Amino acid sequence: MPRGRARPCRDYNSQHAPGHSGACAERRPLTPPSPAAGAVWGAAIFFAPPAGPAAAATAAMPEDSDWEAYKVPPTRTPVSERTTSVPNPVAFFQTVFNYVVDTPVTFVREWIERQQAKNKYYYYHQKFRRVPDLSECLEGDYLCFFEAEAQWRRDRMVDQEIVEIVRERLGACKQREGPNQFQNCAKEAELLAQVTKAYQDRYGDLGVHGNARTCLMKQKHRMMEERKAQANASQ
Repeated sequence: MPRGRARPCRDYNSQHAPGHSGACAERRPLTPPSPAAGAVWGAAIFFAPPAGPAAAATAAMPEDSDWEAYKVPPTRTPVSERTTSVPNPVAFFQTVFNYVVDTPVTFVREWIERQQAKNKYYYYHQKFRRVPDLSECLEGDYLCFFEAEAQWRRDRMVDQEIVEIVRERLGACKQREGPNQFQNCAKEAELLAQVTKAYQDRYGDLGVHGNARTCLMKQKHRMMEERKAQANASQ
């Protein structure tokens, strides 16, 4: 601090003392001149706004959500107004689509539903009359061959669905049981093994172009192999 200049005061009491001149030449305790002045001065210090971390915490507090008590002033964002007299093409096409496509289709659909509600139709699985197997057809009877072929294809589709349904049941059981699937899903697993083996014995190794004739030949060869194995075992 250079000489000839008074040292600035760092004392709070000396700064706010009556008759303070800005220098700490005379350090004396603050004494209010009267009890009334002291009460006013103490209230001013008590109700002064906090500083430092307390002030930051007060500023970070959320605002009051009581909109009736503290109403928000109206927004200053201007409302967009149309500056052209040309209609909006999107609204025009939506209106045209509604009256040209949607309304007639909805009317027809509702009319059909009302007619169907009057005459209810119950759907059942279609049942086909069983026809003679390919082994029962006479030679040259091509109509019997065609019917036997169509029946064989339907039977193969039914067997495929049976295998798929049993597989789905086993998958659902495994998903439901979790770690206990080997004990609680043993019946479903055994049933899947049986239907899979039966399907493989009848339709396995036929290829893409398998038909009723190749399936019949396969069954014949399998029967001959089983009889030969039984004969060899009996000797």
